[in-house]
Amino acid sequence: MPLWLELIIRVAGVVIAFLTLPLLVGQAEHKVMAHMQGRLGPMYAGGFHGWAQLIADGVKFVQKEDVTPSAADRQVFRLAPIVALVPYLLALLVIPLGPNDLVGEPLDIGLFFVLAVVGVGVVAVLMSGWASANKYSLLGGLRAAAQLLGYELPLVLAAASVAMAAGTLSLPGIVSAWQPWWLLWQAPAMVVFFVAGVAEIRRPPFDMPIADSELVFGYMTEYTGLRFAFFLLAEYVGIVVIAALTTVLFLGGWQGPFGDEYLGWLWTLVKVFAVSFVIIWLRVSYPRLREDQLQRLCWLVLVPLALAQLVLTAAVKVVM
Repeated sequence: MPLWLELIIRVAGVVIAFLTLPLLVGQAEHKVMAHMQGRLGPMYAGGFHGWAQLIADGVKFVQKEDVTPSAADRQVFRLAPIVALVPYLLALLVIPLGPNDLVGEPLDIGLFFVLAVVGVGVVAVLMSGWASANKYSLLGGLRAAAQLLGYELPLVLAAASVAMAAGTLSLPGIVSAWQPWWLLWQAPAMVVFFVAGVAEIRRPPFDMPIADSELVFGYMTEYTGLRFAFFLLAEYVGIVVIAALTTVLFLGGWQGPFGDEYLGWLWTLVKVFAVSFVIIWLRVSYPRLREDQLQRLCWLVLVPLALAQLVLTAAVKVVM
């Protein structure tokens, strides 16, 4: 197969996943939350169980007026939703779906690349908060910056632990080196990575930057129409990326009870949606953390636990 054709196929596959997986997670969130909270929810769009509700919402967002506040920094204000989306698209390029190079772009430093681009999300939040010329947006942006910069540390430390265990920064290499007993050995790192990842995408109970009871809608207060939809899409893509990284780093990726060679992609998707369900469940079950509770959890619990896990991993690697 010509190189240019292979490149087009790989990029097209990643773009399709980028556009479809978040919609599936979003639809699942609507239905799971409705069942957990005993709410009926919209059941008519598309017929069966309201399956097309998210599509209808997308059409609604496209039709809404795109309003930019008169005092806003227009260029920065309009660019922020795109900056929020692009890092997750780049991250999906290097996350493997299955064996035999079933990945958009296999990088030897794939883990380093993913952590670097996901960290760009804080820039989009600061851009939207500052450029909106709204005090609630600015407060939301500053809260998000404090939260994201804090939770980056335990996220990176937990990922470093499993990279040290595997002896590589390649995401396919980590999956190949993974062993079932790592579920116990790397369990603290997995918990730290997952919790920090949920905080990174600002999902409940870590949604202080939005906090509608205090800040209207935080850094997204002044956004309407399609730009607001981009922020929502970024949130759901963030769920997919964090779930996929948790799957690849700690749950064995494409490894399953049988048929890894042909069913590896299926095992990966099953694990991704299972982790996504846990993220949805957290939103339904736990109240929002106060700012002091949020920072205390990061610096007094997650960081020490991640450092202890890193020391344990180093000790085990030296002994082995």
